[in-house]
Amino acid sequence: MGNEKKQTKEKSLEKMTATELRDIAKELPDITGAHGMKKVELLTAIKKAKGIEDTTSKKGPGASVRDIKLKIKELKKQREEFNAQNNKKMVGIFKRRINRLKKQTRKAG
Repeated sequence: MGNEKKQTKEKSLEKMTATELRDIAKELPDITGAHGMKKVELLTAIKKAKGIEDTTSKKGPGASVRDIKLKIKELKKQREEFNAQNNKKMVGIFKRRINRLKKQTRKAG
């Protein structure tokens, strides 16, 4: 019976509006930046904070735009390091990786 409760809880979260999910997210201390999140991001953050296993399918590697943008920031830092070393080959590689991730954000968003 415990599993049935989790399933109904997940369904009720799925049916809530983004505004309702933001209210729930504000009450949870683990979640920051709930105001700027979309419904999908709110759902995953709330489920993660409450320890509910997320069974919904993801939209590919990275899935959320926020995660992809964090990867882009990291790659930009690494690219700048290679740029300071005048390593043009590695700068080009990181530039292509960043562009690829930017395309993913447009598809995921």
